[in-house]
Amino acid sequence: MDILYFTAGAAGMYCGSCLRDNALATELIRQGHNVTLLPLYTPTLTDEPNVSKDRVFFGGISVFLEQHLAFFRHTPRWMDKLWDSMFALKAASKRSIAVNPSALGELTISMLKGEDGYQRKEISKLLDWLRTQPAPDVIDLQNSMLSGLAKPIKRILNRPLCCTLQGEDLFLANLSEPYRSEALKLIRENAKQIDAFIAVSSFYADFMAEYLGVPRNKVHVVPLGINLQDYKVKQNNSHSEVFRIGYFARIAPEKGLHLLADAYRLLRQREDFGPARLDAAGYLAAEHKTYLSEIEQKMKDAGLGEEFRYHGALDREAKLQFFQNIDVLSMPTTYAEPKGLPVLEAMASTVPVVQPDWGSFPEIIERTGGGLLCQPDDSTSLAEALYSLWKNPEMLNDLGKQGAKNVRQHYTVSQMANRVLEVYGGLSVPR
Repeated sequence: MDILYFTAGAAGMYCGSCLRDNALATELIRQGHNVTLLPLYTPTLTDEPNVSKDRVFFGGISVFLEQHLAFFRHTPRWMDKLWDSMFALKAASKRSIAVNPSALGELTISMLKGEDGYQRKEISKLLDWLRTQPAPDVIDLQNSMLSGLAKPIKRILNRPLCCTLQGEDLFLANLSEPYRSEALKLIRENAKQIDAFIAVSSFYADFMAEYLGVPRNKVHVVPLGINLQDYKVKQNNSHSEVFRIGYFARIAPEKGLHLLADAYRLLRQREDFGPARLDAAGYLAAEHKTYLSEIEQKMKDAGLGEEFRYHGALDREAKLQFFQNIDVLSMPTTYAEPKGLPVLEAMASTVPVVQPDWGSFPEIIERTGGGLLCQPDDSTSLAEALYSLWKNPEMLNDLGKQGAKNVRQHYTVSQMANRVLEVYGGLSVPR
């Protein structure tokens, strides 16, 4: 099968959607399919070999310039190559780029308007390139924020078009009005051009069907899958003398590191709780440095500054070692997370998890048996769940082993690819 997949780069950040897209494309290629993984905005950053095309459409610099300066909406293409080059885009990606939705309202609306937006020149470049390529069997957009491309792409290629749903509602929810309402209206209108949607969890399929106003039977569930080749199964997961609690996610308020730090301080107030550490890792954007500093200061004020460490953004080798060094992981998101990739990665490493009882987490825990659920947005409930695992090393060990076993049974990259092919196959039409 020939597959054209559009993936949106996230500058210098390890993005869960980019990691998922790259893993999926890699597995589909391994199975013998022809996949063109086409990055938009910036090159993608992955912690496995990157199979995306060495060309970026809708270069982030061009998109920004065309949004804010009318002159750049009419510049010749030879001039655009200066800032559309991989060199320029990679250089820009090394700088911390703010992705705060509250500051991107106008750009979001313009992109969703497609050929009626300020980036119509970028659409023209893409369509001209598509005319030179063999028509694919199916096209997939990484998320519904790219749905402004649906109508022009279908007009040129006349092929079935999918849209994967991976958590874009959080971005939309943080847009200020009137941009939020206008964006949702445009996505719902664009959705009429899309033949099928793929959601990364059952929770998100139900939620987005209603949110986007599309029939539920048009939304197919394809659970996340990970490449388990390098993940090591611990033979004994009973914690050592120092109980190490881990956090692995973007350092941002919505991912809940502050809740985990609050829970840790509550644990350390218990007289019977032993030596412990709190280790955090993940991408830190410039706008969230103050957030991390506040967490560090609260830990210091509680006399626990030496027990907290931020390890930075980790590559694959360091990430796998991070999971080997912790006893339990928690990513207590303050919203209903649709994916939960770090949760699966931790369990694949025989590390049990404690997660809030919402979003995709209940179905992941039910399917794997690899952790406990706590009340959402509740550091006390989180602390109690973590304490129960510290108190009962046998349960900690059992949950770790169950998670490692069942992630390998239910969340492999080959299963994800096979399920995606089922969806694609139901849409493909004879040439």
